[in-house]
Parts: sequence; structure tokens; C-alpha cells
Amino acid sequence: MLYIIYQEDVEDSQPLRDIHKPAHFKYLEEHEDILVLGGALMPDDAEGRIGSVLILNVANREEAERFSANEPLRKAGVFKSVKITRMRRGQWNPAAAPKTPEGN
Repeated sequence: MLYIIYQEDVEDSQPLRDIHKPAHFKYLEEHEDILVLGGALMPDDAEGRIGSVLILNVANREEAERFSANEPLRKAGVFKSVKITRMRRGQWNPAAAPKTPEGN
């Protein structure tokens, strides 16, 4: 089952993000077998991050909750809110995705 994890940052989260970014990426790499998509939420008119979205393929909500609870940025207090919602796969077109991490 697919679950989307929508996470919004606390104010001035960048210092926490910077400290815990290596552990965050290591955690994602360790779970690449269930990570369908992940990326930062960015403001329209500025640089930086305002949150993140992860889409997981796991057996149930409990696995999605466990993954989220152990994610280093969440454990560090980067997020003011975390919402986990089951979803279904609709259209899938990776070729239409931007070619750069910043979405260009």
C-alpha cells in the first residue's frame, strides 16, 4: 500500500536540517526498498525548505507510522506537523519529472 507522509517544518528549521541531513539521507538510503518518492517542500518565492513529502510502499499504516517516527529529521524536531495518508497510485509518469533536484 502507498502512504504519503506530508511534513511541515517548524519556523527557522534550517539549522536543525543542516545538522541532521546526513542521518536523514542515510535513513532514506537504508529504506530505498520502500521509498517510492521523496522531496523537499519549497516556498514559491524563496530558497530554502518548508517541509518534505515522502511516499512509501509498505504493508500497512503501522509500518508507515514506524518509518516516520524513526526518521531522523522528525526525531530531531524539524517538523511542526506530520500527516500520514494512504493513497492509491494513479497516473505515473517519471519521464515528466524535472531533471534537477530543485525542479528545473
